[in-house]
Amino acid sequence: MRRYIIEHIGVLVIFVVCIAVFASAFALYHLPLEAVLYPAALCAALIFCYVVAKYYRARKKHRALVCLQRLPENLCESLQKYNKQTDADYRAIIELLCEREMKNREADNKRLSEAIDYYTTWAHQIKTPIASMRLTLQNEDTPTSRRLSEDLFRIEQYVDMVMCYLRLDSDSTDYVFREHSIDNIIKGTLRKFAGQFIGRGIRLEYAGIGKTVVTDEKWLSFVIEQVLSNALKYTPSGSITISVDEPAVLCIKDTGIGIAPEDLPRIFERGYTGFTGRADKKASGLGLNLCKRICSNLGHTITAESAVGAGTTIKIDLSQDRISFE
Repeated sequence: MRRYIIEHIGVLVIFVVCIAVFASAFALYHLPLEAVLYPAALCAALIFCYVVAKYYRARKKHRALVCLQRLPENLCESLQKYNKQTDADYRAIIELLCEREMKNREADNKRLSEAIDYYTTWAHQIKTPIASMRLTLQNEDTPTSRRLSEDLFRIEQYVDMVMCYLRLDSDSTDYVFREHSIDNIIKGTLRKFAGQFIGRGIRLEYAGIGKTVVTDEKWLSFVIEQVLSNALKYTPSGSITISVDEPAVLCIKDTGIGIAPEDLPRIFERGYTGFTGRADKKASGLGLNLCKRICSNLGHTITAESAVGAGTTIKIDLSQDRISFE
């Protein structure tokens, strides 16, 4: 109401000025001022009714436009047909802008789709020479071949990370929720890191968990793999312990260099590497962010506890309500 009055203050000022002019003229000619005040009061009443009526119409129009702000996809179809030429002009401008925005969005979606198709094809194709090199290295057992096998495994991880990143928010993401044994998922992942545990002399403390959870095996395996990879990367010596807290919180604890207190709240942010990652100079800051997003999609939560020089514990809460299909 206040803003509307401010916008139409000019009409009120002109009205007051006109009344003042008439009053001055009547005073100069020594005419009774009642002849001015009475029609002025009538005009004021009429103007008041007119302003109130216009205010309610303007408020209705304002509320309709505010509602349209929540409907960007159907903006043009929802615009009311107003009779004024200015409203028609604004509608034409909005329709033109909507048309341009739709064309730009379609072009962006096309470029994004082409980029995703390209990188997906690349990720699949690069796995062929990786598999060939792995078969070649399997025939040798030397320090060099073991080091190359470890580097090759890291390359495979990066390729899998690319595939995960491309498919994570895709409409065709293939989540399959079933009851799975946590031990089976962990053992399948540990087999990939067996050579690194042996080569680095890192002790593994894992006695089996004996629990089942509702999850997607492939995506949870990716999360555990990323966590184990970080644990091995930042644990020069000592041990990595895999255990479970009730009711179903998977704990992966290492005795590595730990995380600085100022970095700990941000380690799951995209692209954030912290002091440890900057010192490593190879960290991308994507692994833990992907883990966070995947766990969210799976209905799990992932948190971290750490102290510099005392190691890090990553906790994945796998407890969730059973999924029902109607």
